[in-house]
Amino acid sequence: MLASRTWDAIGTTAQVIVAEPDALDKAVGVVEQELAEIDLACSRFREDSELVALNRSKGRPFRAGPLLLEALEAGLRAAAATDGDVDPTVGRSMSSLGWDRDFAVLVEKDRFELVPAGGWRAIRIDRGTGSVTIPAGTEIDLGATAKALCADRSARAAAEATGSGVLVNLGGDLSVAGSPPAGGWSVLVTDDHRTPAAGDGQTVSIEGGGLATSSTTVRRWRAGGSEHHHILDPRSGAPAGEVWRTVSVAAASCVDANTASTAAIVRGRRAVDWLESAGLPARLVAVDGVVTYTAGWPR
Repeated sequence: MLASRTWDAIGTTAQVIVAEPDALDKAVGVVEQELAEIDLACSRFREDSELVALNRSKGRPFRAGPLLLEALEAGLRAAAATDGDVDPTVGRSMSSLGWDRDFAVLVEKDRFELVPAGGWRAIRIDRGTGSVTIPAGTEIDLGATAKALCADRSARAAAEATGSGVLVNLGGDLSVAGSPPAGGWSVLVTDDHRTPAAGDGQTVSIEGGGLATSSTTVRRWRAGGSEHHHILDPRSGAPAGEVWRTVSVAAASCVDANTASTAAIVRGRRAVDWLESAGLPARLVAVDGVVTYTAGWPR
């Protein structure tokens, strides 16, 4: 019999499900620790975070901790894999568009400005010294990959600590580790991760790896009299054109799944052929509700 717990964390919801009910408390404790560590390393909205300090480094080498380095490298791999459609240097783009504080306290802005991403190829990481250098004026935002990385790390750590199969869901970024329950982990794929289990969407089963959903229907705000969503085209700094309202992808890890689902929103109609060629099972929901599937996603 499965056991689960859900709570608010890092500006979204966190859910832990375990295959062995006695393992729940310990698994939740492990995930809470991982969440606290990723927030301190990678938050764009905490004055005491490493990422904020890096963004203020003014082009000087910055000594980063192991977790921030891991998150930066995940962001750079995502950028390379998507030809820059997922770019960690969109920090100024996000702030200039109006998302300059925790979403829970975001207020409407009178104006906004479109600022292209600084360019991911300009990030320099020296693993030998543990230092990172970014050009002055460039700001990093790891929102597209750090949450997914935390899901992967949390699921592995909780499974190792408890010996139970574990599913971790961080705002629609899911990762599983350990032995799955019979029939796999049942997951509702929908526009909004807060949708109840009996809500609209498609229920699928996964046994390993990760699954991520990117959507333009949540994380929306107003600035300059216009409504914006949080998935940007790094080349322009503008919200990506809304061809798809939701894209869900299954992959070997949650980071890989999130990378692909985010890039698919940015790529629009080109995403279908790209996902097919990459062999990534995906469910793409157009703004008019028409659903497209790729690479064996169950119909």
